Amino acid sequence: MNLYKQWTDMVVDFVKKNGEPAFWKEYGSIEKKIYMELLANHETVVKTSLTELAKKADTTVEFAMGFLDGINDSLKKEYDLEKITADDEVVLDIDFEKLYINMIDAKADYLYQLPQWDAIFSQEKRKELAKEFRKSKIIVNENKVGRNDSCPCGSGKKYKKCCGKNI
Repeated sequence: MNLYKQWTDMVVDFVKKNGEPAFWKEYGSIEKKIYMELLANHETVVKTSLTELAKKADTTVEFAMGFLDGINDSLKKEYDLEKITADDEVVLDIDFEKLYINMIDAKADYLYQLPQWDAIFSQEKRKELAKEFRKSKIIVNENKVGRNDSCPCGSGKKYKKCCGKNI
């Protein structure tokens, strides 16, 4: 069984036994500890193994894999997580803008509000990134339907007599 599968199975078991809030409390504290270290040393590209990462964070290799799973799409080179072993070298070359936006997307305020971000981005830059993220989530319908146009649902009725009635 690969390490990624062990991680996902462990999460399911942990949640069944202890509940989801307990899982997030445990995982969140581990994640926060690792991120504080990475952000504090943001000018250094970390090269480590999941075994070393787990040891440094005082956790299990499965939780270290969970961390890699969480940060993977914020790395400049993503990993195929199902092929990573505990002793493979992983290079945590982080795209910090992408990481910050991903933390906002995950609603992980305990991470994107860490004081270590101050050395990476100014307050204005962080506000700009948050605004950019929110703007990317807004859907603009450019094909506005007029009251007297045919209803886009295909009924053949006017919009005002069909789906526009419910608005």
